[in-house]
Amino acid sequence: MRRIAIALITALALPLALTTPANAGGLDDLFAKLLVKQVKGPNAKKHLDALQAIANANGGTRAAGTPGYNASRDYVAGKLRKAGYKVTLQPINFVESWTENSPPTLNLTAPNSKTYVPNEDFFSFEPSPAGDVTAQVQAVDLTLPPTPTPTSTSGCEASDFAGFVAGRIALIQRGTCAFALKIRNAGRAGASGIIVFNEGQPGRTDAFPLDIGEWRAGVPMVFADFAVGNELAATAGATVRLKVDSTLVLGTNDNVIAESRFGDPRNVVMVGAHLDSVPAGPGINDNGSGSASILEVAEEMALYPVKNKVRFGFWAGEEIGLLGSDQYVASLSETQRDRIRVYLNFDMVASPNYAYKLYDGDNSDNEGSPAGPPGSDRIEKQLEAFYGSRSLPTVGTDFDGRSDYGPFIDVGIPAGGIFTGAEGIKTAEEAALFGGTAGVAYDACYHQACDTIANINDTALDVDLDAIADSVARFAFDLRSIPPRTAPAAAVPLAAKTAA
Repeated sequence: MRRIAIALITALALPLALTTPANAGGLDDLFAKLLVKQVKGPNAKKHLDALQAIANANGGTRAAGTPGYNASRDYVAGKLRKAGYKVTLQPINFVESWTENSPPTLNLTAPNSKTYVPNEDFFSFEPSPAGDVTAQVQAVDLTLPPTPTPTSTSGCEASDFAGFVAGRIALIQRGTCAFALKIRNAGRAGASGIIVFNEGQPGRTDAFPLDIGEWRAGVPMVFADFAVGNELAATAGATVRLKVDSTLVLGTNDNVIAESRFGDPRNVVMVGAHLDSVPAGPGINDNGSGSASILEVAEEMALYPVKNKVRFGFWAGEEIGLLGSDQYVASLSETQRDRIRVYLNFDMVASPNYAYKLYDGDNSDNEGSPAGPPGSDRIEKQLEAFYGSRSLPTVGTDFDGRSDYGPFIDVGIPAGGIFTGAEGIKTAEEAALFGGTAGVAYDACYHQACDTIANINDTALDVDLDAIADSVARFAFDLRSIPPRTAPAAAVPLAAKTAA
């Protein structure tokens, strides 16, 4: 019946759209209203019930690397295939285990000799691959002497490595961006080893052990104190031996990628949510709520004659470092990235003490990270318009790098989406706008075993599901407000989003 109904509506809608004045709305408006009517909160709730049952049958979790994740993947992929999508399972890697077999080595070998003390002057970065290399050190955009507050962007952008000689050991300063981003950029520049040293301000001088979750540079890497980095930077022609003795074991999970039958593949509307939970619980709000919502949208719009290709991504490994979305974006060519006109992210959309938060695409809140790539403001405005049509308030939320929009923004793809809050505390002003309880977390069960089906706010789920449907349908038929993708250099770096 649904197939017949949509066929009839399409036959009626196409000529109507051609004769309707522009200010009265076109296909985007017609199909957005239709899709909003079709999607149902109880249907999304059924998907959440299924994810809860999967967790119950698999030790209470759906985390990356567990049978619970694999069962979640199979459930989603099966529903999408049944709806008629072309479904691809994209393997991604994650760290299954890392063991340091012996202390690392960092020795200055030229122009003079010095031995630095392992696990005091420097530590292996977990999960550094094993490696033993002797090579000249090359400094990467250092800020020496350090400024009074953290400002170093050393290694945060690929352009920092202009002129870097492949095969040398990269000397990088901590500051303002994620260690993982610095490591990845150094690996792409051909570094044979990586030394990151602390930035140098009070409280940021010592080395210490830490897990950055990043191994893809494929070379030995260590974190040194400021004194070591400062000394190496001041030593002309410094050559060092860098050795890490470790055993790194990688596991594999799959992203679930589904594409619409219809639509121009040169203009892709991408919609994403992470499918994994944390090990501690079933992750029904975080992020079963986002996954169930976009799955319901995908099922209901499967037969729509969309103008632009719609691609749904259910990400693996978000909870351990945005691994699924990051490796997906990294796998794309520049041409493939250019074709993704917008990325819509839905991570936690049914928090029990919810607020309707929209990613601040234009940085109108002037907090934290700068504005997203051009077009991000239009995504925010389109979502605002939907809530406004129902006389519902919204507030902004910063692009802080904690969800899967990060890798898309990093390459200049405009992004936006909805977030109802995690462990943050609801303000009195928000309670006045949205109801609920001020002074209490938006989701008191965030990353805990109690993030179960009982942790879902049905009102938030239903409203946000409609907002998702409205936005996806509108972009599926009309991308005129979205400019072409900007160059990566203009993108918001992960630096601005994930504190080092």
